[in-house]
Amino acid sequence: MPLPQPVLGSLTRASLFLVLTVDPGGEPVVRELLADLAGLQRGVGFGHPDGRLSVVAGIGSDAWDRLVDGPRPAELHAFPELHGSRHHAPATPGDLLFHIRADRQDLCFSLGAEIMSRLRGHVALADEVAGFSYLDQRDLLGFVDGTENPVGRQAADEVLVGEQDPDFAGGSYVVVQKYLHDLDAWNRIPVEQQEQIVGRRKLTNVEIDTPGSHVVLNTITDPDGTERKILRDNMPFGSPGSGEFGTYFIGYARSPAVTEEMLRHMFLGDGPTSHDRILDFSTAVTGTLFFAPPAGFLEDLAD
Repeated sequence: MPLPQPVLGSLTRASLFLVLTVDPGGEPVVRELLADLAGLQRGVGFGHPDGRLSVVAGIGSDAWDRLVDGPRPAELHAFPELHGSRHHAPATPGDLLFHIRADRQDLCFSLGAEIMSRLRGHVALADEVAGFSYLDQRDLLGFVDGTENPVGRQAADEVLVGEQDPDFAGGSYVVVQKYLHDLDAWNRIPVEQQEQIVGRRKLTNVEIDTPGSHVVLNTITDPDGTERKILRDNMPFGSPGSGEFGTYFIGYARSPAVTEEMLRHMFLGDGPTSHDRILDFSTAVTGTLFFAPPAGFLEDLAD
């Protein structure tokens, strides 16, 4: 299998998410940047090996044919907007995703600044979020996030494209969404009710059997009973001054269908459950699907 981008990297203390749209005529500059991306990351991170700096680049459906001369990933398409009975998952613009991770925010900033210096004047910023690790890997709702991430060989099997699309083996589909939390409303309800909504104990992170919980709605199984997983690297973000707080959701998978099924359960419901009750306190304001090609694919774009 071709060498993937570092999508399987372990969780870090800091992150920077950049979502960009490509201006008409900006394609050659973008291709050159993508081809040089690994070198940029090495240059910024070389003197700080303990910082664990990495970057993953994704390309959106609308931009793929503008940037790539050749076939498309089999399942690459626009993010499917969802309108539920109470909640809405919007589809928002995005041609490029840069998911920058490190154990130090200054390294994320430095690499992000280098990327934007190369691209400025050829792209427009659609969204920028600086994420941070909160306490013991908790989100701002107070619950541990990422517990069910696959590891080891299972992570590669669930996250990386394989023989089902050999031209793009080693790549991964990635969905991003920005959620804003109403923490005042959330913190007004009892912890026991919060636990029923999430499906886990808040203190111990132990899963509890609660029909219609967030955990249950995000459990996807094949007809043979095999559970399908995605790799989440969600990050809290927020500003105490403005009072804007949230979670930046990012999910990698070998097929976007798995993540999209989770979102349908959350926003459209499943069986007697009309929607994920966590959405009563957490509003999606962005939504975009990208494909993160293998590393060698990006390096060849400038040829």
